[in-house]
Amino acid sequence: MVAVTRIFAEYSASIQYGALPGAVQERTRFLLLDLLGNMLRGRHDAESSASLIRAAKAMGLSAGNHAVFGEQSRWTPNGAALLNGAFAHSLDFDDTHAAATLHPGAPVIPAAIAAAEMTGARGEDVLAAIVAGYEVTNRLSLALPGGDHYDRGFHPTATCGAFGAAAAAARVMGLDADGVENAFGIALSQCAGSLAFLHNGAWTKRFQVGWAAMNGLSAALLAREGFRGASEAFEGRAGFLQAYAPNPTPARAVQDLGIVFELMETAVKPYPSCRYGHAGVDAALALRAEHGLKPEEIESVLMGLPHKGMKLVGAPLAYKQNPQNVVDGQFSGPFVVANALAYGYFGWDSYALLQDPTIRALLPKIGCDFDAEVEAEFPTNMAGKLTIQARGQTFVKMVTVPKGEPGNFLSEAELRAKFHGLADAILGEARAAELADAALNLHLADDVTTLTRLGTPQASLRMAGE
Repeated sequence: MVAVTRIFAEYSASIQYGALPGAVQERTRFLLLDLLGNMLRGRHDAESSASLIRAAKAMGLSAGNHAVFGEQSRWTPNGAALLNGAFAHSLDFDDTHAAATLHPGAPVIPAAIAAAEMTGARGEDVLAAIVAGYEVTNRLSLALPGGDHYDRGFHPTATCGAFGAAAAAARVMGLDADGVENAFGIALSQCAGSLAFLHNGAWTKRFQVGWAAMNGLSAALLAREGFRGASEAFEGRAGFLQAYAPNPTPARAVQDLGIVFELMETAVKPYPSCRYGHAGVDAALALRAEHGLKPEEIESVLMGLPHKGMKLVGAPLAYKQNPQNVVDGQFSGPFVVANALAYGYFGWDSYALLQDPTIRALLPKIGCDFDAEVEAEFPTNMAGKLTIQARGQTFVKMVTVPKGEPGNFLSEAELRAKFHGLADAILGEARAAELADAALNLHLADDVTTLTRLGTPQASLRMAGE
């Protein structure tokens, strides 16, 4: 039996930022910047934020000194982890790992920041902790594997993310390997997350990711204070891998750990929707630009998807062609492609067009189907294909590596542009630029104080929950 728990514990306890490859150091800072923009705008714009804020206050989570990005009031450590994690995932604009089929940043980074505020940890230690959290989260899903986990109805961002959050928080707190192992055993009692949100546009997808961040932080705190967690949290008979999927491969979790970084296989989203629709958006934008296609000329569109993509954004087709809320739109291949074809753009503000007449006219023309050529690329590439009938002609575009994937990653300038597109409305352009600089230079900082201070709006904004 592979001692996955112990190996992960020793890795998380000992990881040092200065020993990481330069490319990993830089990418970690890029991923931090990207998630901060999501937190800020998610706090402000997501329709679920108001009730979540009220509930967190009712739980007594607002009586603290910890930062929630985009929020002027201060929170307890658990409150900050919960809200930052939920807001980071609320726009569905946060980072993704294709093979693991999850979003590692949203549970991991908020837990690391909350722990850093508690301990005064140096920026480089926070970044090292984030790397550990990404590795644990991504690798656990790869070992399940994520597809089998999905088939059982689990949401791996929340389930695997709780362990990644625990690893990150434990590393920030300076726990030794025994302490991290205990934290994993405690997180095992809390890891949960269901795909049931897909059936009615529920807000639980966002909540359970924030809850995972809070669970991981809580597990690390309990372990720090000497609370004993279950042993063999991952590989044991009642451990995570055996209990949550039918055919796990524990060795995959720790394969080439510290040599191959799954963090580097994490993508950043250029569009605020399920990643399975992004190749279709890229293809729609390219065909529109190349051929000058106008929405009224389009007779039909077929979106070619892999098997797992069909489950999330392609079926049932009648439902996907009639999105009624943001969550519906985020998981509707027809909606995201319709926006790209109609307006040559798909961003967060596109959700204001759910009832737009031009979009509504296109939606019933856009079908989705399994495509064997696309499936052959998965999971290495999040590919997609678009076939458009217009002007009596057929236009086809296959996108193998969508924008934002590791092989087609965003530049620093593109990441900053995405960040400002989210953050400027909350902080103002100048303060947002300062926050971006602080994130990209966190490795030089003595603590996270500057980061959290700049994430607080200077002037009172009318935001959800106020």
